[in-house]
Amino acid sequence: MAILMDGKALAEKRRGEIALKAEKLKELGVEPALAVILVGDDPASELYVRNKHKACERCGIKSLQYALPADTTREQLDALVDELNADPSVSGILIQSPLPKGLPEREIVARISPDKDVDAFHPENVGRIMRGDYLMRPCTPAGVMDFFEEYDIPLAGKEAVVVGRSDIVGKPMAMLLLQANATVTICHSKTADLGEVTRRADVLVVAVGRAGLIRGDMIKPGACVIDVGMNRVDGKFVGDVAFDEAEKVAGYITPVPGGVGPMTVTELMENTVTAAAAQNGIKL
Repeated sequence: MAILMDGKALAEKRRGEIALKAEKLKELGVEPALAVILVGDDPASELYVRNKHKACERCGIKSLQYALPADTTREQLDALVDELNADPSVSGILIQSPLPKGLPEREIVARISPDKDVDAFHPENVGRIMRGDYLMRPCTPAGVMDFFEEYDIPLAGKEAVVVGRSDIVGKPMAMLLLQANATVTICHSKTADLGEVTRRADVLVVAVGRAGLIRGDMIKPGACVIDVGMNRVDGKFVGDVAFDEAEKVAGYITPVPGGVGPMTVTELMENTVTAAAAQNGIKL
């Protein structure tokens, strides 16, 4: 039976560490502040923004929220981003995805100053992830890497398989694993015989948004399985991995919910504190 990797407990531990960093910054005259821009009234997005606000409160980070109507123009949104970029009291800027139709998300994200881009989605920060000289890591892949550290999962020389090639999770996840000296394979919808590839993995990270894609017989015995998926099935949230089957084969596994999810928001807090320190020439 696999060891359960508890994301809630790890997030609680990490938020305590982040709060100490935030307190140190305040003692030095710097208050970390996160500005979150929400455009429209999507219920899921509103929930995510509330969760980020609560996380800020728990970590001692100032939370700035900007709720804009769905008919906000590109010019209006650009003007707000420019204003926040120029405000030295704002450490990080996040634009809640998805934006309403007609607003080019990539272009607007690229307008955020790279040193305030706490999602690490700006093209400059994406390039830094590729080169391995980044200041901030994308939040979900960063949370996954924290699991490996917390549970002493060795990566150097191991075979790692990432299922999913999104810009948000799959691609940066592969880069972080590669920088940790794992041998990395990326799988996707065109991969022939997915199970043949995943069965080679010492470390398997799944992030495609398809419930139960990975079955127990697709997992190498003793492997570490990280399930990033979050799918609603019959009123319940489930991952991309068939948990009941996988936990009988894997050595370590994350649950859904309660696994990677709590760590994603936690890493956003970490990035905000990191950005605040860097902007003021402070080493934490």
